[in-house]
Amino acid sequence: MVSNTGVGLWVASGLLAVGIAWGKYSKCKTRQPMVRELGAMDPQRREKLLSRMQPELQMEIREELMKRFRLKTDL
Repeated sequence: MVSNTGVGLWVASGLLAVGIAWGKYSKCKTRQPMVRELGAMDPQRREKLLSRMQPELQMEIREELMKRFRLKTDL
């Protein structure tokens, strides 16, 4: 037997899962062009732009540059 509480919990869980997935998708969609542009830049300009970013974002982009383009960045 299914109660209203059970249905409500499933709906809430589904909405939460959709929200998390949407956030990861939008993050991925905005990062890809940014990483591509940074990979095409000369190293001095890339470091200047990376130094202006937030530390968490900076590390994520540095890791992505290493993975995708095998580019070394100064840490």
